[in-house]
Amino acid sequence: MRNPNLFVEALQHKTPIILDGGLATELESQGAVLHETLWSAGLLHSDPEAIVKAHLAYLEAGATCIISASYQATRMGLMTLGVSGAEADALIVRSVALAKDARDRFVASHPQPARQILVAASVGPYGAARQDGSEYVGAYGVSRSALREFHEERLRLLDASGADLLACETIPDFDESAVLGELLRSATTPSWISFSCVDGHHISDGTAVAECAALFRDHPRVLALGVNCTPPQFISSLIRELRAVAPDKAIVVYPNSGERYEAGTNTWHGTSTPVECGLAAQEWLRAGARIIGGCCRMGPTHIRQMREQIASS
Repeated sequence: MRNPNLFVEALQHKTPIILDGGLATELESQGAVLHETLWSAGLLHSDPEAIVKAHLAYLEAGATCIISASYQATRMGLMTLGVSGAEADALIVRSVALAKDARDRFVASHPQPARQILVAASVGPYGAARQDGSEYVGAYGVSRSALREFHEERLRLLDASGADLLACETIPDFDESAVLGELLRSATTPSWISFSCVDGHHISDGTAVAECAALFRDHPRVLALGVNCTPPQFISSLIRELRAVAPDKAIVVYPNSGERYEAGTNTWHGTSTPVECGLAAQEWLRAGARIIGGCCRMGPTHIRQMREQIASS
């Protein structure tokens, strides 16, 4: 483990960690054109400065942890841009460097920041690389060995990237959870696991979230468990489920806006206002969450409201 590790240190303090919101959400609001299949990860190659600016927007909103643009960054996917395998690997590592650059710029313009800023390396699920919306369904129908092959090399790259933690996020599948648990045992960087869920009790493939959490109850490298890209109305119940099974782990929650995504048309339906999110964040804090932020369709205004409401709690 790097010494000292900012994530370990942050968890030792009572102050909640405020996450950023949806990276693609902010990039689109700034006018960036996202890659049709790689989403934000395509900008690692075509417009890295746009990613830095999006990170900075969340830092200005009060985030104390920003998540890299590597969610959908895989060697195979990035090679469709015409780069070599080695260049694709470098782009994956660049995602963390860009987040660290944003942190450095923010600190330079705020000489006495009120808090330490963490950089998390995003480890997206197998389903994200399939481009078919299966990260919201799970039950991929592939072997554990195939899942291991998919995750192993990217984890190695991100583990050595200098990130403060590995954010294994939007995990919808029990087998994938088990594979990641095995791989993370040999990681030098601490991590969290966050599941995508369909209700207040089950992850996307139908497995009870308590059963998934039990995989990590005594895991030495996974320091937090949680939920992301899940409707806000299910979060309090899921916090209770996770705490009951793994009381020694920090709880991380960063739901989507409550809108419904249709993969076939790449559209969202529904809404959730920043004020509602801020009030909900207070509830999640009281329920036991230590790390709170937003995912898809949650922008800087949502994160600012969350920070302000949590600060007043």
